[in-house]
Parts: sequence; structure tokens; C-alpha cells
Amino acid sequence: MNKKKKIKILRIINRFNIGGPTYNATFLTGFLSDRFETLLVGGLPEEGEADSLHILDQYGVKATLLPEMKRKPNFFSDKKALKKLKEIIKEYKPDIVHTHASKAGALGRKAAFDCSVPIVLHTFHGHVFHSYFGKIKTFLFKFIEQQLAKRSTGIIAISDIQKQELTETYKICSKNKVKVIPLGFDLDRFRQNKTENRKKIRDQYGFQEEVVVIAIIGRLAPIKNHDFFLEIVKKVCENRKKNVAFLIVGDGELKDPISKNVNQMKQEGIDIRMTSWVKNINEFNAGMDIICLTSNNEGTPVSLIEAQASGVPVISTDVGGVRNIVNNGETGFVVKIGDIDAYVSKMNLLIEDKNLRDQFSAKGWEHVGSKYNYKKLADNMEKYYLELLSEKNVK
Repeated sequence: MNKKKKIKILRIINRFNIGGPTYNATFLTGFLSDRFETLLVGGLPEEGEADSLHILDQYGVKATLLPEMKRKPNFFSDKKALKKLKEIIKEYKPDIVHTHASKAGALGRKAAFDCSVPIVLHTFHGHVFHSYFGKIKTFLFKFIEQQLAKRSTGIIAISDIQKQELTETYKICSKNKVKVIPLGFDLDRFRQNKTENRKKIRDQYGFQEEVVVIAIIGRLAPIKNHDFFLEIVKKVCENRKKNVAFLIVGDGELKDPISKNVNQMKQEGIDIRMTSWVKNINEFNAGMDIICLTSNNEGTPVSLIEAQASGVPVISTDVGGVRNIVNNGETGFVVKIGDIDAYVSKMNLLIEDKNLRDQFSAKGWEHVGSKYNYKKLADNMEKYYLELLSEKNVK
């Protein structure tokens, strides 16, 4: 008896750095049903970014590395990456090419179109249409995405807000071309051994239990707006320097200037520290009391989902899909971008009111636990694939 032919997916990701796209690609590669076979291809992390290949290893997922795929546009490396992708497509013969994030989306879809792949999909994990570049570059990127979307079989948004931005604000494509499929994560580990993990992390960093520890987790890059976070910390510490501490977690291009500011703040008596990327984020989160995000632009911030799964209250600027993942006033606070007084006020409120922190903590898991489950992600994506295959009559 002949085995039924498997549906072949070529999944292409910008680079294997820590973040939503890597988790998304990992779970979709590893946890679709046996009807599917997936080849995962991606570039390497940039200098200063944490390598995320350990995430793939954790779930038994293998990947083909494509060093030519760089984050920033470069004619020579992009041309090489495009050529390699075409070679991979011709050899693998996928039924579906599914790209994740902007560079992979441009090169991967171009290669798929040129090779006449039946179904070509792209997931927007974030976008570069504001707060990244000047007007001319932004216009160019927007135009490219519009042209790519026209030829794509479907576009996947990771939140309702992102769909609205893509279809109404930036007019990348029509609403009927966009399918909303939220990210998915392995969140159960954030509920396990919380008491032991909290003690371990507090001991590691030397924090007494009465100290309220506030962290910000993310690339040290302009889009993450760490300068805004540092200004908030200064204001919060104008009238308090005891029993509150701050941790900046991450690495990136702004490490040196941020370090300089942090050292100056230390001299002023503020307990603020920096640490590079943390692999066991479930353990780390257990030791925190508040987790912040101050970005100018985001897709669906992983750090906020993981924080709520850990039972840690969050404060975030109102960007991207944040309002889809933070229940404002229930699991955390969402503050208008640039409103430093409002941000400081919410931070002070959470520092002073442990009962409120506990209330937010109790509701965090309830809010994100089932909505952002990786099995749900895989199930939703599989249904979408099968729907498109049926429409295209691909067998």
C-alpha cells in the first residue's frame, strides 16, 4: 500500500535570534501533524544578538543555515541568498513557501514566485513602516511589501491590531487576504517551580525579598527605546532609592551608550544593572516583580507574553499588538507612547501596592495561557494550509 504523499513546507526566517519569529518557526516546523514535512531555513543572528539555535535543539528541530541572509539590505549578500533559496526550492520542491519577517519575506517570496511555487505565504511579525527609517526608505519598503503582497497567496498577521495596520493604516493589501493567527509558545514551564526559581534568581543577583525588582528585556537597539526607560527610572528614583532595583536584559548596538548612562545612574545611588541575554527566561522571570517594555514599534512582544505567563505584572507603551496581549488594568498597564508621567505613575503604583501586583499576577496566566499555546498555533496554521491547498487544488 502506497503511503500518502506528504505536504512539503519550506519555512524561511530572517535569522535565528531570540524572539517571536524563531519560536513561531520552531513550533510550526516541529508540531504540525504527520501530513506535513517541513524544511526550515534561516540566517544567523547579528553581532550582539543572542543565538537562538538552542531553542530549536530543545524541541528537536533541525535547520539549514543561510549565512548570506543578512538583516540589513546588501545587494551582494542578498543576491547570493536569493540564488541559494532558488536552489533549495528547486531541489526540495515545496507545495508551500512560508516566510517570516521582512528580509526573509522579500527574498523568500521572490524566489518562490520565480520558481512557480503553488502557495506563497508571509507572516508579518512586526513591520518597518514607522519608527525605523526616514520617509524615503519607509515609502520604498512599503511599496515593496505592497507588490509582494499582490502576488502572495495569503498574508498572516499575528494580531487583530496588526491586521488593521496592514490593511487600513498602511494599505499593504486588502482585508480578505489577511488571516490572523496569534503566536504560540510553550508557556507551561513558566508556571513550574516558581518559588524555587524566585529564590534562585534573587540569590544570584543579591536581591532581598523586600526589594521590588523591575526588568526590561530586549535588544539594545533604537526601536526598543531604552533611553525612555532610563528616564522613567530616574524619575521614579527621585523620591525613592531603597527597596527598588532595575535590570536591563539584552545585548545589541546600543550597549556602550546605555552602559555609560547606567554607570552614571549607579553613581547617583540608583540600583540599576545590565546583563546579557538570559537562556532560562522562565527562571529569570520568577525572580522579577514588574517587567517593562518601552518600544516605539512592536509586533507581538514575546517578553510581555512570557511575563504574564510567569505571573509578573507588565507595563508597556501602546504599540503594535500590545493591547491584544496585555489586559490593561487587569494584568498590567498600557501607556501612550512618550507619556513619561503616565508611565512613572503606573510604575510607582505597582511598586507601592503589592496587593495590586498579586492581583495582576493571578490574572496573567489566565489571560495568555490558552490564547498563546503552541499547539493551538500549529492547529490553526495547519487548517489554514489545508484550506489554501484545497482552494488551489494542490495534491
